[in-house]
Amino acid sequence: MGWHGHLQLDYRREAGRTIALDRHHGPLRVLQRLYPEGETVCHQVLVHPPGGIVGGDVLALAATLAAGSHALITTPGATRFYRSAGPLAEQQVQADLADGARLEWLPMETIAYRRCQVRNRLRFTLAPQAQMIGWDVLALGLPAAGEPFDEGRFAQQLQLPGIWLERGTLDGADRLLMDSPLGLAGHSVMATLWLADGAALGRERGEQLIDSARVLVADSALPLTAGVSAPHPSLLVLRALGHRVEPVMALLQAVWAAWRQQHWGLKPCAPRVWRT
Repeated sequence: MGWHGHLQLDYRREAGRTIALDRHHGPLRVLQRLYPEGETVCHQVLVHPPGGIVGGDVLALAATLAAGSHALITTPGATRFYRSAGPLAEQQVQADLADGARLEWLPMETIAYRRCQVRNRLRFTLAPQAQMIGWDVLALGLPAAGEPFDEGRFAQQLQLPGIWLERGTLDGADRLLMDSPLGLAGHSVMATLWLADGAALGRERGEQLIDSARVLVADSALPLTAGVSAPHPSLLVLRALGHRVEPVMALLQAVWAAWRQQHWGLKPCAPRVWRT
């Protein structure tokens, strides 16, 4: 039997302050509410005390954001999926945003160890006037330590109902996928950053946001392996491939900061755990 952890987060706005209530069962917790940029935005840090996820573990996070609330959720370090003898390790994230709610889903990277067996599902439901910025960073294996991701499976689904649905499985034994120029081209880190509104962004605003991201891509360490597009009128997506997590995360943080200020009029306020 593996660890089964469930965390429920409920955000609402009262007298101009975003407050958060949490209920947990098992090894999935959230640290205290933080307000480094005033009472409007509630920062919270997810923690998983066992330190890693193994075959048979199931972690589930459910969040609701009421009208006018704004939450920024991150983690203190990487999420680690360890090797398995066969059973699946599962992580499920579900967030529902009401009109006027904002969510920033900004966890640190996920590391898929050699021979892991993983199913990772993320689902974000946005009301017509809800908004979010999120990212997902996946590091395959530990190549610097001589542990490439040459065995194991990582299946992921990322969904914003009515806007975006993406499914994929990375099989370490599929060298055509891992090494081909039409696949990962030998890169061990892949990342997705998205900005989504419940309603259409508008052509002018979308183009402004894309242009600002492309300037940052051109000035980054990944000008040839990152790009941004608008696959839906309500959605912008940045993709990046890298050989190390640090340059990928640096690009994502730069674009997040630019989009946050440009689209929401909010100065970037990086969570404190990113600086430790």
